[in-house]
Amino acid sequence: MPNLIGGIVLGYIWNLLINGSLAPLGVDITFDAKYGFWGLVILTNWQLTGYMMVIYIAGLQNIPGELIEAAQIDGAGHFKILFRVKIPMVMPSITICTFLTLANTFKMFDQNLALTAGAPEHSTEMLALNIYNTFYGRVGWQGVGQAKAVVFFIIVALIAFVQLKFSTRKEVEQ
Repeated sequence: MPNLIGGIVLGYIWNLLINGSLAPLGVDITFDAKYGFWGLVILTNWQLTGYMMVIYIAGLQNIPGELIEAAQIDGAGHFKILFRVKIPMVMPSITICTFLTLANTFKMFDQNLALTAGAPEHSTEMLALNIYNTFYGRVGWQGVGQAKAVVFFIIVALIAFVQLKFSTRKEVEQ
């Protein structure tokens, strides 16, 4: 459900929750950059955790019971089974979850806009929001905003490609 709620709605809900918990201190989420940063971290974790757990559970359920039983018969303890059998067999799930998490955090725009809007003084402004503010916030800067968007796309594509190459090398065939 958290992954289905729109980012704007989610950002405003978490803004109310976080500001409500910070009210006894006499501050709000835009008072200091650390509040905004941790607010974004909490929001993103809350939104993605359930979705990632479904992927991990599916990966764990795909481990053949015979494989774990064979490791136990060979004398492997719990840690050896975890590190030598389960984690290598779950690497496709780890690859998918890492890719989705990286992609979602780089593309975070609407949550950032609703939660902090980059305040205070653009210190919690993520790259997507910065590109938007450059393109639409300044007259005559549309070219700079578009250039930032192209460079942003290339950086995200390179990071995703390197992450996928690194992760898929560690995957095991079943």
